[in-house]
Amino acid sequence: MKSIYHTYSDLELSALLPTDDRAFAEVYDRYFGIIYLFVRKMLQDEDLAEDMTQQIFLALYENRTSSAIRSLRAYLYQSARYALIDHGRRQKSVSNYRKGLQEYVEKGEWSTEETIIQRDLERQIEKEIQNLPEKMRAVFELSRKHYLSNKDIAATLGLSEGTVRQQIHNAIVRLRAGISCFLALAVMASLLWINRFF
Repeated sequence: MKSIYHTYSDLELSALLPTDDRAFAEVYDRYFGIIYLFVRKMLQDEDLAEDMTQQIFLALYENRTSSAIRSLRAYLYQSARYALIDHGRRQKSVSNYRKGLQEYVEKGEWSTEETIIQRDLERQIEKEIQNLPEKMRAVFELSRKHYLSNKDIAATLGLSEGTVRQQIHNAIVRLRAGISCFLALAVMASLLWINRFF
């Protein structure tokens, strides 16, 4: 047996909503199915549509005293549209997160490869520096590791600035020759690594 609330208009139910739970029950019975069908059509997912519709009516109940509703139908459809928009944004955020995570993983693999090459290169350079003649190595290390000027290096080692410049130049030439082979091998290794995925 239907209650007398079934005979009330939407406007009358809206007026009763803030203080009368039976008015809310009538609104729920009157519009739940309609809003559910609308949401399900948009989502193409029955369970998600039911959950979303429940949330829409829960929000209506929780906010029933905070604002006057002129048209229940319009209010509920608008609430459904907002819920669908929010859902779409969340899905996009999740999609963007997954995409970003995938890019991070992929880029992380590249970064790992680059880090390994860089570390190996640094070791190779250090090895080549240690193989330099003693005086040349001392000049080069004071220049590149201790950041001394040519003038200061000359004063420290008792050399002329011209000799310091020449020693640095010679060291760089030797180092380039020493690591050029390593760099060629590193590039080849990188290309082989890339080709595994293509």
